[in-house]
Amino acid sequence: MTLGLVLLAAYLLGSIPMSWLMARLGGIDLRAHGSGNLGATNLYRALGWRYAIPAGLFDVAKGVVPVMVLAPRAGNEPWIPLLTGATAMFGHVYSVFVRFKGGKGVATAAGVVLALAPAALLASVAVWLVVLKGSGYMSLASLAGAAAFPVAVWFVRPENPYVLWVGIVLAAFIWFTHRSNIRRLIAGTESRLGRRREV
Repeated sequence: MTLGLVLLAAYLLGSIPMSWLMARLGGIDLRAHGSGNLGATNLYRALGWRYAIPAGLFDVAKGVVPVMVLAPRAGNEPWIPLLTGATAMFGHVYSVFVRFKGGKGVATAAGVVLALAPAALLASVAVWLVVLKGSGYMSLASLAGAAAFPVAVWFVRPENPYVLWVGIVLAAFIWFTHRSNIRRLIAGTESRLGRRREV
């Protein structure tokens, strides 16, 4: 496969709006609930963990599969898996199937990092859990976990600058998609996990 076809396949896979599809199974349009965000957190707030967990796991797979399955078909250059994973994440956030809406990219970014540097992901998840338990804010935990990506990569994959750079780009993109959450955190109006008002 050419690189163009691989990137197209990665984007289309990333674009599959699983949280929206699960919400439709639950009888609602997720775009009309909570923040309208098509991610697993909004799905959890609307329908609970029974719907959110499968959607979240699928979103992680949308990061793993492009890096591990699709990217090798486009060549052996070290930057190809990184670009492929980033394209899948872009598809998740800007899905062609739901008028270029989507989630905020955390789970898909985690899948990309899982495929590229699993130890770095473990460190990021640890940070995410500590912040979530301490604050109750899913958005704050996601921001902290994203910031930990490149730091963890620096320690566990210092020989591969490409992975470090993709960690920086993914972290910056997650902070960009959470800009409304950041404003609410600063204003003190952000909802904690477990309440029915969306982050």
